[in-house]
Order: sequence, then structure tokens, then C-alpha cells
Amino acid sequence: MSTPFYVSPQQAMADRAEYARKGIARGRSVVVLQYTDGVVFVAENPSRALHKVSEIYDRIAFAAVGKYNEFENLRIGGVRYADLRGYTYDREDVTARGLANVYAQTLGTIFSSAAEKPYEVELIVAEVGSAPEEDQIYRLPHDGSIVDEHGSVAVGGNADQISSYLDQRHRDGMTLSEALKLAVESLSRDNNGGERRLTAEQLEVATLDRTRPQQRKFKRILGRQLSRLLEEGGPEGAEEPAAEADAGAGESGATAEGAGGKGTKGGGATDKDVKDVKNVKGKDGPDGEPLL
Repeated sequence: MSTPFYVSPQQAMADRAEYARKGIARGRSVVVLQYTDGVVFVAENPSRALHKVSEIYDRIAFAAVGKYNEFENLRIGGVRYADLRGYTYDREDVTARGLANVYAQTLGTIFSSAAEKPYEVELIVAEVGSAPEEDQIYRLPHDGSIVDEHGSVAVGGNADQISSYLDQRHRDGMTLSEALKLAVESLSRDNNGGERRLTAEQLEVATLDRTRPQQRKFKRILGRQLSRLLEEGGPEGAEEPAAEADAGAGESGATAEGAGGKGTKGGGATDKDVKDVKNVKGKDGPDGEPLL
């Protein structure tokens, strides 16, 4: 009888971690920065239908890099958790810290299970407070650990180089225009030290803006407003068409402003989403799933 092949637990975990890290590194980077009025999310994403940045609840947003189908499942689970907790208790009881703990447990269980492969995703959960010192940003790697970040954070792609660039240049009290320009500059740098030009069509930008009068602080920045901020550094408070001003404010299954936090939207893929997957120009995973 042949001897069973043996792999030490340490080696098995190291192999799983290396597998997940390689998958995450193939995705396009996401940058999250604090600015004077909240938190801005900037992602390199040519797709208009497959979002890497989404709203979770009133003051909470979610960003991810890696395999789209995996982090989309996590996003939907986070929306359901937030809706249920807000309905059962109070809307104020839904926090980024609680959501990060739920994600950490899920990712940690999957990573340590030998029955399935680890998720090739890295997440960021952020919550905007009533003042800059109350903002919360949590980074969750593939193994389910939680890292409390301050100021700026980058995940995916060449995240180490981008993080180093941001640490040297990010400062407190930046305006939205300044933070957006810094984020785009960091994403434009390649591994060889060169730079490339990123246009508004290649970017996905959203903010958690504490100055919004609505209870829900999430807002997408796109179209002419994004182009104006990128090219001219125009005023972030300028008026824009209503369709652009609140685009994405009620998206990704986030709750309506009615009592109890009901109103979760489903996350099913549409024909437009499927078509958009085919049009995304980027590296795919081994099984053909898009890496964003």
C-alpha cells in the first residue's frame, strides 16, 4: 500500500495564501482617501455595469478588487446583514466595524477550509462620520484579517507601490479635487516607475460625503462633473444634471430612506451585465471569471 502524500499545515496555508495573492494582484487597483468632507473611492474600471465600489448602507460603502463573482456575493451578503440589523434594532446600529467583522469571519472560514479554494478578493469597508476624526476605513485581505487604515489605502495591482506614493503625499484637509487628483496620479504609475494617462471613462469614482443633507451619504461622481474635477479642478459643489448628481445613490441593494431600512434590491445579473463582462478588457481568472 502506498504512503499517503503529506503536506504540512504550514505549507498548505502558505500555498493557499500565495494563490489568493496572485489572483488579487492581477486585478486593477482601488484607492480610498480621506478628504475634508468625507471619503473618496477611486478605481480603475472601464466597465460601466460591473461596479467595484458600491453603497452598503446610509454612511457605509464597500470597495473590492479581485474576482467579480466572489466579491459581488460578499457585497450582497453585506447589504442583507445591514438591512436586517437596521430593521431589527436601529439604523445607527449598522456600523462599518460590525460589517468588517462579518466579512472577516466569512473570509477566514473560507480561507482555512480545505474543501474549497480561498477567495481571490481584497475588500475595503469605509464609514463616514460627522467629523473627519470619526471616519473609519477597514481593509480585509483574503485570509479574513482586519487592518484599520487611516488617511489612505490601496488594494489590488501594485498596491504596495501605490500605498507608498500616497503615504508620502496625502495630507489632512485635502479638498475633493486634490484627493481625486492624487488618487489618479497614484493609479497612473506603473511598476517600472513610468506614468500613463487615465481618462474619466477608465475610472469609477464615488464618495461618502458627510455634507449631503440626505441620510444616505453615498454618491457617484461621473460624466461632466468627473471630467471637470480631473481636467480643471473645478469646484466640487458645482451644480450638475440631476441624473449625474445622484447617480448610484440608491444602488447595490442599499436601503430606501423609509423606516426600518427595508428595500434591498437583488443582485441578479442582467443581459446588459453579461454583455459588459465580455467587453471588459483585462485579465481573467483561470476559469474565465473577470478580474476587476
